[in-house]
Amino acid sequence: MVMVNGGMRIQYYKKDLDIRRVIEQADLQNLDQALNICDLSSLERKLRLWHKLMPRIEPHYAVKCNDDPVVVKFLADLGTGFDCASKNELKLVLGLGVSPERIIFAHPCRPASHLKYAREQQVVNGTVDNEYEVYKLKKHYPGSNLIVRFKSEAKKALCPLGDKYGCDAESDAAALMLLAKALDLKVTGTSFHVGSGCSEVEAYDRAIERAENIFKVGGLVGHKMEMLDVGGGFPGTDDEMFEEIAQAVNMSVELRFPDERVRIISEPGRFFVEAAYTLICKVHAKREVRSKDDKLDTMMYYLNDGIFGAFAGMFYYPEKVTPELYLDAAESLPKLKSVIWGPSCDALDKISGDLLLPNLNPGDLLGFRSMGAYTMPIASPFNGFDVPETRYFKAK
Repeated sequence: MVMVNGGMRIQYYKKDLDIRRVIEQADLQNLDQALNICDLSSLERKLRLWHKLMPRIEPHYAVKCNDDPVVVKFLADLGTGFDCASKNELKLVLGLGVSPERIIFAHPCRPASHLKYAREQQVVNGTVDNEYEVYKLKKHYPGSNLIVRFKSEAKKALCPLGDKYGCDAESDAAALMLLAKALDLKVTGTSFHVGSGCSEVEAYDRAIERAENIFKVGGLVGHKMEMLDVGGGFPGTDDEMFEEIAQAVNMSVELRFPDERVRIISEPGRFFVEAAYTLICKVHAKREVRSKDDKLDTMMYYLNDGIFGAFAGMFYYPEKVTPELYLDAAESLPKLKSVIWGPSCDALDKISGDLLLPNLNPGDLLGFRSMGAYTMPIASPFNGFDVPETRYFKAK
């Protein structure tokens, strides 16, 4: 059964999504383009897990992580909020019928035209972390709710953010709130981001303790502090790690923000979408590398997608990728030292140089799971090679 949703076809499946069957039906042997398989039901499962483990924390999906309109609309229909960082992200979300109250404009340094658009659309909640932006808000959006973002980074994260955003919680936050008060602006809360792909559970409690202090100072200054934004960093594939983080957040929130009138939101991105995507690539060429004595040393395979396509996130999050093979008896075949490259002419377009794979041939397919986060939004048709097509599936 196929449903058309905003011009996109969503195919339904029973029980579990069969990747091999999708591959067979897609006729990839006759296509040069790589294929993304998006399981929308994975998003539903993730949202149920979130509500089960952190019922008080309102998830606001970080659109930058994957701005596919089908994904964004699916989450909007499920009732999530949204973390937007630009005018175009606001346009996307608002265009899907999401109310301004479900959006936080979570970028501390916004262009004036973006602030004007947010004002026109009545998106009132937005972050700030320095005095220049406070003055900019006074000029362009004095009726907004200022959420003071402070720095509180995890010791272990795929992408730390503190070098770029976040004021010092002790020396700067109070000054910003005093300045806002002097300019007759409203500070209504505070926010932090421990870093994308956080793997240090304690980082959240450390940050929430600092947030409590900022709330107290804000109240003394005369601001009505109503919102805490605990940011993102939640894992997309490790549900056990997420459960540990959820327990830490819940305990810290219960201890430091027991008043239920304080609205607590978050900015999960990869948590929702990372596991929802599987990328299928095709080997379109191969090459043997031999030693000086003419012995086979390495096999090199060239795929139809690479570092400038869906693997672009590897520039920022260098992680080892492990392909799945769709070959009969693949596990029993002898393995060879292998390198996999993307299709472009650029020598940087190297996906992995440390693999043991059976002897592959042009036309063979490799699958890469958990490719939904920070992939397609930064993919480009560099060198004239198409970015992957995406097809959507959902359980009945």
